[in-house]
Amino acid sequence: QVQLVESGGGLVQSGGSLNLSCAASGSIFSILGMGWYRQAPGKNRDLVASITSAAGTIYVDSVKGRFTISRDNAKNTVYLQMNSLKPEDTAVYYCYTVQKIGDTVRTYWGQGTQVTVSS
Repeated sequence: QVQLVESGGGLVQSGGSLNLSCAASGSIFSILGMGWYRQAPGKNRDLVASITSAAGTIYVDSVKGRFTISRDNAKNTVYLQMNSLKPEDTAVYYCYTVQKIGDTVRTYWGQGTQVTVSS
């Protein structure tokens, strides 16, 4: 199995910045991609950003120009640099990794980290 450990969440004022990290460990074979979802109370869990070898980086429109996703393959770690944060960015952020094991593709999820942006 693969375990994902997230860090970097917290409470910031509107306009502030946070940098989220997510490190994968365990039975790592071939990671196809990593990324971040977020879920606010009463809302769906929606994709924020992803980075894959095939498609590069993808962002939801609401964070383009403010968030940057990056990946350190040697450390099996994905980052989400969040600048110019807004109250509507408040959510639990979940990282994920997609791994190919033989002919099987599996998705693993982190435990979530709370991001709260005050007005």
